[in-house]
Amino acid sequence: MAKMKVREAMTIKVRTANPEQTICEAAGLMAECDAGILPVSQNDRLVGVITDRDIAIRAVAQRKSPETPVSDVMSKEVLYCFEDEDLEHVAKNMGEVKVRRLPVLNRKKRLVGIVSVGDLALSANAQIAGRAVADISKPGGAHSQTIH
Repeated sequence: MAKMKVREAMTIKVRTANPEQTICEAAGLMAECDAGILPVSQNDRLVGVITDRDIAIRAVAQRKSPETPVSDVMSKEVLYCFEDEDLEHVAKNMGEVKVRRLPVLNRKKRLVGIVSVGDLALSANAQIAGRAVADISKPGGAHSQTIH
């Protein structure tokens, strides 16, 4: 049996922000599409991601203005996967780097979707999804908000 590919599980309709938008505008976009993450793109390239947690921890908790540019609080380290990768491999990687969502690119490095642990839970077998969630949930790691 062929392994499931990321493109079979990912969410296709993805809103994006640009680095010059305000965090208030980004939060509004998140509310509109009921998402906790927005890929940030500039000149048709992925340059970062901003999450609701980035806004809360790196902006609100630091008493930054709602007019603060997205570029000031976004995560500039762009982690991503490709749409043609095996979903099981990507799930394992998500657990290792402790991220709940990854932008999905095609091989021309253009954004084509996003894959989340929720997508894993709905598309992959329960063991794959469960292992990813358990690994992501372990404390610490490079993507902990406490080290920024």
